[in-house]
Amino acid sequence: MESVYKVVEIIGTSDQSWEEAAKVAVNKASKSLRNLRVAEVKEMDLKLEEGTMIYRVKMNVSFKYED
Repeated sequence: MESVYKVVEIIGTSDQSWEEAAKVAVNKASKSLRNLRVAEVKEMDLKLEEGTMIYRVKMNVSFKYED
């Protein structure tokens, strides 16, 4: 059986943690992209904004093309 997958980059943010930022990104992407298969964290950073930290996670997610 042959399959084809598409990979897209997404960025999630949270004021709580990197884990929460990743969860937010995957949950949001899953609402418009069906059959998500793999999420790979590529980069994590902090945005310092007026004394607060915003956690950001850049990820690649893949989903299967459907016939």
